[in-house]
Amino acid sequence: MAAIPDDATPPQPDDTWLDRTEAAAWSGYRELKELVDAAVAADLRTDSGLSDADYHVLSTLSETPDTDWRLRTLADRLLWTRSRLAHQLRRMEARGLVARPDAPGPAGPRIVLTEAGWRTVVDAAPLHVRSVRRRFLDALDPEAQRLFAAIAATVVAALRAQPDAVAGDDRPDAPGSAGPPAATPGR
Repeated sequence: MAAIPDDATPPQPDDTWLDRTEAAAWSGYRELKELVDAAVAADLRTDSGLSDADYHVLSTLSETPDTDWRLRTLADRLLWTRSRLAHQLRRMEARGLVARPDAPGPAGPRIVLTEAGWRTVVDAAPLHVRSVRRRFLDALDPEAQRLFAAIAATVVAALRAQPDAVAGDDRPDAPGSAGPPAATPGR
């Protein structure tokens, strides 16, 4: 986002431009997201040989091992399209991390962690936690962490209330979907 020159005549207040406070909040969020995501993903790849997408799938499956995860419900939980998840699962199946042990039903095939997938996520989790702390949480004192969590919860709740917030035919409120994804526990 280009900065507005100090000597420029600002546009009249309307919905066309972000004001300075809005622009600082938006660009700060974008930079934070890109830098934290890139640093944590690089650590994950180096420490565990996993992609961010691999870990996202494995950790979600491991958090609720008794859940009957189906393609549609897992895609909704991850906020991915079913197509993206199907491609990711094919790659992970080829490496022996997940399995789809039964024929697809209306919500898609069941998805389970294999023993190798479970061992992989158990081995990766402590290293991932260390990375998340180092790259993000250690920069914030406990009060700032609580404030950040509250801000994130506020924005997430506002987005979940907007039926068009997730684009594409696979958005959680699309006809035939399983509904909005449940709140995701922290990882």
